[in-house]
Amino acid sequence: MSESVLVLNANFEPINVCNLQRAIGLILTNRATLVLNGRGEIHTVNRVFPRPSIIRLQHMVHRPRPKVKLTRREVFRRDNYTCQYCGRRTNDLTVDHVVPRHMGGQHTWTNVVTACAACNHRKGGRTLAEAGMTLLRQPTEPPNTALYIFGRHLSEYAEWAPFLSGW
Repeated sequence: MSESVLVLNANFEPINVCNLQRAIGLILTNRATLVLNGRGEIHTVNRVFPRPSIIRLQHMVHRPRPKVKLTRREVFRRDNYTCQYCGRRTNDLTVDHVVPRHMGGQHTWTNVVTACAACNHRKGGRTLAEAGMTLLRQPTEPPNTALYIFGRHLSEYAEWAPFLSGW
């Protein structure tokens, strides 16, 4: 019951991911309909329910397009778990401010990069020019497309791809 289910708006725009129990509740209360059942069935004493992979809400929900929150995990994901100074992929990653905060650097997408512990220590509290280092790639805010926001689930739920690519 802990499987994820993609929730589509009435116009088939992806808006959320919920758990299987919530999805079945939405279907049973006629707030949503089943779009794709790729997981089989749930058997109760006297009924059989499909295990939804994708559901669609019956009525349009107007909400602002979600933005990607600036968190450590999202910075690592944006930078593909790679140090932006030396290019090394490691599990010992940190978040580094390109312009240090004590020098007026902000905690924004364009000033935060992934760095390995060695490069972060080497750079210290200095700017790139002072440390003699360069970035492999300029940091930017990740796109707020459905493919990026919900794309981390695609390795587990490949059947979602056609519904995410158009938005």
